[in-house]
Parts: sequence; C-alpha cells; structure tokens
Amino acid sequence: MNEFLLIFRRDYATKEVQPSPEELQQHLKQWQEWFGSLAAQDKLARPLQRWDGQGKIVTNTKSITNGPYAEIKESIGGLIIIKVKDYDEAVHIAKDCPIIQLGGNVEIRMAI
Repeated sequence: MNEFLLIFRRDYATKEVQPSPEELQQHLKQWQEWFGSLAAQDKLARPLQRWDGQGKIVTNTKSITNGPYAEIKESIGGLIIIKVKDYDEAVHIAKDCPIIQLGGNVEIRMAI
C-alpha cells in the first residue's frame, strides 16, 4: 500500500457560492459518511484536522509572518492521507469526495 495526500480546495471567499446553513448541514453529513466509508475500508491512514485559519508563512528571505495566506479565491479546506494501491485508486476515491459537489477540487499527491 502507498500513502497519498488528498488536499481539499474550494472557494470560501465568494459570498454567492457559499452553501446555505441547511445545505451545509447536509454536506457535513456527506463528509461523515465519506470518511466513515474510508475508515471502514481501512483506507484512512491519517485524518488531519480542518484548517483552523491559523498558521505561519516562511518566505524565501527566511522571514516568518502569520497568516492570512495569499489572497486567492480558492482555499484549502482540509486534507487527509489515505492508504491505497496507486494513483488510480486515489483518483477513484477523490471522485467521491463531497468537496466536488460544492464546486471544489481534490489535489492528490503521493505522501513520501
């Protein structure tokens, strides 16, 4: 088995594309089911916490600043590490990720 990092991104800044409170509750249930399915299949290697809005930036000049990060519309909403055979299986799992339904995307990287 290999480990792959799944990075969940979507537009968290544009007010018009944010889900209503009711839609968000339904969406959170889908996340719980998706995570539960991965855990039941023993494919969830290391679940990581949702980004809490805090952090540091280290630049090429070695300066360190607190967030916020670069001003872009698309932000990282969370990430996990999964255990699967190869990229194809990781892509298959990512296609079912609930972030896709909100117009987001999943970046997949091999965890080394």
